[in-house]
Amino acid sequence: MKLESNDLEHGKPIPEGFVFAVKNAASRIALSQNRNPHLMWSDVPAGTQSFVLICHDPDVPSKPDDVNQEGKVVPADLPRVDFYHWLLVNIPSEQHEIEQGSHSNGVTPRGKPGPYLPQSLAASLRHGMNDYTAWFAGDKDMAGEYHGYDGPCPPWNDTIVHRYVFTVRALDIPCVPLGERFRAADVLSAIKGHVLAEASLCGTYTLNPRLDV
Repeated sequence: MKLESNDLEHGKPIPEGFVFAVKNAASRIALSQNRNPHLMWSDVPAGTQSFVLICHDPDVPSKPDDVNQEGKVVPADLPRVDFYHWLLVNIPSEQHEIEQGSHSNGVTPRGKPGPYLPQSLAASLRHGMNDYTAWFAGDKDMAGEYHGYDGPCPPWNDTIVHRYVFTVRALDIPCVPLGERFRAADVLSAIKGHVLAEASLCGTYTLNPRLDV
């Protein structure tokens, strides 16, 4: 399989229109347009009955102690964990493209509804809860269930540039067996043994002005 985008270039910085937050001189960060990028895939294997799309950041600090703290930095040698930004399942086998902004267009405080999508999109599509759900759990202004795509917002004091990996997997089943609400671990467990092929595209992003290139 091959995954391409009109909006992203593999290994290059993600444009600000597709991120959750941008740099701000006064407040460190400011909310951005948060649009999902365009994606299209090809060279699909025979027998494909549906697709799953997952976007994750493998570079999230394993300990939040120093995250976004004045006078501190998140060290490069700190162990990192996955943070999931988008879970989309039951993409029909005949669909090989996702349009820019069709699944997210702006930040929605206190969460975005799901798992079912607007009627303008395929009826079978379902969004999982991304990891902003847990991240904002204790924030009175932002707490809620975040379904669908929410873009990059790495710590502004992190000493490494984060990677954002978009992966499309072709499955040999038409629907992924999941409950009403689901997260990344549920999806990965449910599709085990059903993946015929996959393709990935990786963009990068940082909110640390010292890392600008």
